[in-house]
Amino acid sequence: MPQQNTEILAATASGISRAAQLLQAGQLVSFPTETVYGLGADARQGEAVAAIYAAKGRPSFNPLIAHVHSAEAARRYVEWNEVAEQLAAAFWPGPLTLVLRLRTGHGISPLVTAGLDTLGVRVPAHPAGQALLQALDGPVAAPSANPSGKISPTTAQHVQAGLDGRIAAILDDGPCGVGLESTIIGLADIGLAGPEPAPVLLRPGGLAAEEIEAVLGRKLAQRDMHDPLTAPGQLLSHYAPGAPLRLNAGAPETDELFLGFGPGTCDLNLSESGDLAEAAANLFGHLHQLDAIGQPIAVAPVPKHGLGEAINDRLRRAAAPRD
Repeated sequence: MPQQNTEILAATASGISRAAQLLQAGQLVSFPTETVYGLGADARQGEAVAAIYAAKGRPSFNPLIAHVHSAEAARRYVEWNEVAEQLAAAFWPGPLTLVLRLRTGHGISPLVTAGLDTLGVRVPAHPAGQALLQALDGPVAAPSANPSGKISPTTAQHVQAGLDGRIAAILDDGPCGVGLESTIIGLADIGLAGPEPAPVLLRPGGLAAEEIEAVLGRKLAQRDMHDPLTAPGQLLSHYAPGAPLRLNAGAPETDELFLGFGPGTCDLNLSESGDLAEAAANLFGHLHQLDAIGQPIAVAPVPKHGLGEAINDRLRRAAAPRD
């Protein structure tokens, strides 16, 4: 795709206004959320959404999340139900995406949904992201702002390193706090005829499944990893550094860098104290730093409860065989 000058915008009133103007004009803008930096386009403009796929090199069968500023805005595009209301009241704004059926007259480009009759919607909590969505007052389709399959960006510098010259602007407001993409819950079959199914965990993420289950008062159903793609982040190989990644390593081999967790000697540590929230926030940034060195990476075991489920999900996909 043709090169362009990528503007770096401060998260000020004028920077946010400029970012909204670019989105309205069909341009691509990377913006911060509490999870990772997103690569945004107006979800109603097909050519703009197509540019996301081109800039990232992303497969067009992989759907995108539409970001909106409120639950009220989400209802413009999807069929709302009682479970969606319950989860939105508990966790929005925040790192939770709900997949619901599209409503009649939604106006969303079919490129956002990859031709499905459902849409993932989210209300991010980041102040700059919120301000941008309110300035636009429309849905912003936004996957993570990195080349497809590579490590997700948690700083504007990560975005610039991967997409400089391919997008119109980056709205820079420092590092992301959560550091893992949103948890995605499938609610599309809620309210249909017949026995009501359980909400489905389509992708673990920055909100622990246990917290969602506590609000719902029941267990989430689990998606089979080999089912057809119904939401972002379900490709078997994803979030990958350039060098090989070895998981659950007790110690590094001679040529490996070591990404630690908990006390111990390592090149970088996700959390010396074993705090999973700190580990989640550090995961992609630390992988970026180690990947820049260009050696294989060994990763210490990370517990598989709470946010550890999402951390291990990202690590498994990063270590998976690549096409």
